[in-house]
Amino acid sequence: MKSLEEGPSHIDMVEPWLEALMADYNRDSMAQRDQYKAQVHLRGSVLQEIIWWALQSLPDEILVGLDFDGSLPVRQDVAAQFKSEHEQNDLFQGQGYVVTEAHIVNRGDSFSVHHLPEEWIDGIYSQDRGSRAGRFTHWLHTHPNAPALPSEADADAAQETQGIDMILGLRFTPEGPLPWYDDYEGVQRSLGSKQQTPRKKGFFARKRLPVLGIAPSGHAIHDIQLIAFHKNGFGINVVLVNDYGSPYILDHNIESQ
Repeated sequence: MKSLEEGPSHIDMVEPWLEALMADYNRDSMAQRDQYKAQVHLRGSVLQEIIWWALQSLPDEILVGLDFDGSLPVRQDVAAQFKSEHEQNDLFQGQGYVVTEAHIVNRGDSFSVHHLPEEWIDGIYSQDRGSRAGRFTHWLHTHPNAPALPSEADADAAQETQGIDMILGLRFTPEGPLPWYDDYEGVQRSLGSKQQTPRKKGFFARKRLPVLGIAPSGHAIHDIQLIAFHKNGFGINVVLVNDYGSPYILDHNIESQ
């Protein structure tokens, strides 16, 4: 694994197996770039932390506030590699800056998770900005043992977002009270897209699930899905980067793709 520039790509201490999945995800982000109007760059270390939080918070979903570093714009050479022919500027707050900060602000079921506790409310703007009147630019919530596809409640909550919304879907065992639920229709984007997981729900299908990695919580992770979308409904291309702002890539130059 290496970055567009020479130097270690894992200074942020991302697990090697997760780095490899992020590299595969970025290859898809590049291949599909013309399907998007904009891109967002997310630190891999932040995504890893959120995955661990999600598995430690089961059976609840979690709502995570995300913010960018105003002194850390995305690297222009990287942005150029992932630029869509339909790309537009100034579509959302924080566009053009790396997402570097994450905080859990709530946990609950698929409806209650979107409402912020009082300690996270920005009182100055709360009447104007609805249930998302918080201090963060972007929001991410989790779908434990379900695909990363927006529900009606997700779409409604996104209307109050100044930046973008993201959904992290995780498939894991032991399932506990949350067996895998995939009766959704829509385009799913997985880290490690070459890993094919059985869609049958029986015992033997679960036994055949590939194990992508083991979380600190002890859960075996079988699928990680990640999407981002604007409140107007169109998708945002996610690029996973290290602390240098370089994308996780495989051992050949991403520019050759």
